[in-house]
Order: sequence, then structure tokens, then C-alpha cells
Amino acid sequence: MITTSFSARTTASEILEGVDLTGRRALVTGGASGLGAATVQALADAGAQVTVATRNPDPASSAVRLDLSDLQSVKAFVQNWHTPLDIVVANAGVMAVPTRQVTAEGWELQLATNFLGHFALVTGLREHLRPGARVVVVSSGIQRQAPFDFEDPHFERRAYDPWSAYAQSKVADVLLAVGITRRTGVMANALNPGYIHTNLQRHVDAQTMRALGGMDEEGNLVTPDYYKTPEQGAATSVLLAASPLVEGVGGRYFEDNQELPVVKADADGPGVAEWSVDPGAADRLWDYAASVVVRAWGGR
Repeated sequence: MITTSFSARTTASEILEGVDLTGRRALVTGGASGLGAATVQALADAGAQVTVATRNPDPASSAVRLDLSDLQSVKAFVQNWHTPLDIVVANAGVMAVPTRQVTAEGWELQLATNFLGHFALVTGLREHLRPGARVVVVSSGIQRQAPFDFEDPHFERRAYDPWSAYAQSKVADVLLAVGITRRTGVMANALNPGYIHTNLQRHVDAQTMRALGGMDEEGNLVTPDYYKTPEQGAATSVLLAASPLVEGVGGRYFEDNQELPVVKADADGPGVAEWSVDPGAADRLWDYAASVVVRAWGGR
């Protein structure tokens, strides 16, 4: 397993001290705010040329529009991309949407945004990834809740639950990193950034925020010791994107700048669930995603 001297409090800029990314090209989804913005800043400060892809770009910024829940938006983005890439950070996401929502393709919104959109993006950009390129997939510790439901991935038959849908999408994200490494040879890894106050919590109700320790009884946001700043949360993303410490490493799961062991779901302590890194599940999910994306893109 990969271990580093960094900690949960290390910032993204500290990860890249002494690392020169001049001449490298990076793409960060959801890079306009929060965790993504901190990731963009650290990579850019180290010399990388970074493209920010976001659903609603500010007209005054250089960000590019990309709506991961809209496969036509992803298709247009891929078709308009013509430059070599060294780093892709699949950071954008949506969490705990209160009611079941579906995309134009009939896909459950969280799975569509967090996983299927990123699958379409990375596979669509495959020809532009340089030798030695890296893909980073932002997942979550909730991947230990339950395995991916291949029989009903879009909650068409089972009762919709916001957190179950989020958990499934984050299992899929870890499996995406495994699948990219297995199917393309590009080194891809997944991570849990930890607890951070960002726009990702916009759908989370006050009761749940209080249960997570991020809100007091008066409705004010609070920051317990186990919460991180966006710069600290982005550290593991940046480690996987550009640090020489993980050169040639793929298909693994990290947290607090360390690789975590594979554990049974009910095990104590940190770890990645067996089902989240299972090669068979990764292959099955890859084949499923490829089939539905091709169908949505009209046989591309």
C-alpha cells in the first residue's frame, strides 16, 4: 500500500511543493467552486494549464460549460476538445437529491451526474490522454454502505432514498477508477476527500447537517475538528493527480493522502469496501455504462 508523510491537514499546495507541472494540461470538472476550485488553484500554481469545466460558467471567467447530467452536453464537450491531456479530475457531483429525478435518458440524477457523465467524458477523451496521464475520481466514504445494484440502478422498482442513491453513485465512482485502469491502461484512482463545507451540501436538510456535526441548533454552519478546509480536502485529489509518490499506481482508493486497505463493509476503521474495488463488478459496470452511453449518443 502507498503511504505518505502527509496528513489529513496537509493542503493541496503543500502536496505539490517542489513539483513542476509546466507543460502539463489538466481538466477539472466542477472546478469553479469549493473542492474543485482548490484543486484547480494548486495545479495551476504548480505550473499546469487547467481547464475548468462547470455546469453554469460565469461569463466573465474562462471556464467551459459541461453538464454531466446531460449526455448531449458531454458529447459536445468531447467533440470540441482537441488538445493533449495529462490529468483529468472527475470532481463534479451532486448529493442527496431529495426526490427521485431522472435525466432525458431516464437515468437517476445522482448516478447520471456522478458516474455516467464522467464515464462518458473520460472514455470520450481517451484519444487525447498522453502516455502517463492520470485520472482522479472523487468518491466518498459512503461507498461502504451497500454494493452497486445492477438489477435496478435507477430506482425504477425499489423505493428511492437520497442517500442510497448517493452511495450507489460513489461505489460506481470507485469502480470507474478500477475500470479505467483495467480497460484503458490509464492510471486512475479514487478518493474520499472528507467532510468539507461546499455547495455539495445544498440538498442536505438541516436535521442531517446537524447529525453530521456541520450545523448548530440555530441553523448556523459550524466546523468541527474533523471537517477540512477546501484546500485540505483537495490535497488527496492533487496527490493522485500530480505527485510523483503515486506514479504508475492505479485502481486504488485513498483518503487523507494515504491508500486505504480493502475491508469488509462491517469492519471497523477506515477502508474501501470489497465491492467497490471488485474487478468483476468493475468490468460489469464498464460494459453497462458503455452500452447505455453509446445508445444515448445514437450509436457513437
